[in-house]
Amino acid sequence: MEINGTRVLDTFAEAFPTWISRVIITGDTAEWAYRAAVEATGFATSKIFCPCEAGIERALGPHETPDGRAGFAILICAEKKLMKSNVAARISQCVLPTPTASAFDGFPDAEARFYTRMHYFGDTYEERCVVGGRKCWKIPVMEGEYVGEERFGTVKGIAGGNFLVMGKDREAALAGVEAAIEKISGMQGVITSFPGGIVRSGSKVGCKNYRFPMPASTSHRWCPTLKDRIGDSLVPDGVGSVYEIVLNGVDEAAVKAALRAGILAATETGTVMYIGASNFDGKLGQHRINLHDLLR
Repeated sequence: MEINGTRVLDTFAEAFPTWISRVIITGDTAEWAYRAAVEATGFATSKIFCPCEAGIERALGPHETPDGRAGFAILICAEKKLMKSNVAARISQCVLPTPTASAFDGFPDAEARFYTRMHYFGDTYEERCVVGGRKCWKIPVMEGEYVGEERFGTVKGIAGGNFLVMGKDREAALAGVEAAIEKISGMQGVITSFPGGIVRSGSKVGCKNYRFPMPASTSHRWCPTLKDRIGDSLVPDGVGSVYEIVLNGVDEAAVKAALRAGILAATETGTVMYIGASNFDGKLGQHRINLHDLLR
């Protein structure tokens, strides 16, 4: 398949089930809400070594938040049994200390729910309150009061939807992948948890050559500098650089919509030679997203 002069390889992205919580973070200004959201999604690129995967989903207007202030929605992805500890830690250590910030549940209708027990920080001086029809707590802090919810929902989602952007050199490939991220940014229901939404160091499970166990190592078959050194390289001729975009989303429809939008945006730059995808030959992920089917 060829789109806008870019070859799309006949392959598929392999994605996995996960659990997702959405936290709505607000502030007196969009800037303070954003700063809290950035902190709350830090060190959360990949579950390989991070406690969870997280990212900013999109900006929210005052009409979309419980307290009528500007805000941002973030998505936190983890195993269900670990969701409570991850959400509690990121709210208590990243949102609570941020000036004017509050945190609210982004999945109020979810059946699976948990309590963060944030109100204990108030040392018995906390008080119950209602904000936008939601049961919240007022916790005295040096600034004045922190106000927010402590009960959150979590839903089943998808992690690891991806595509590869390939160019003749780093500059060409980066131009294409940056255009893709710009298109995906702000789409509802998805996040790209890596820095700037882009991965330069794709990985495989375990390692091939070291004798000690490793959770992951470089995806050597997609490394252009190894093309002439290994016999099973997947890098097409002429490609000098490969980047990856990895998406987590609330459902397959959201992930597919973002993948399609990002791929088309990358091809429109004129700098991308090939589009591909990373997978494990269908052995690990429950979701297989064929690129040709996605783009037809």
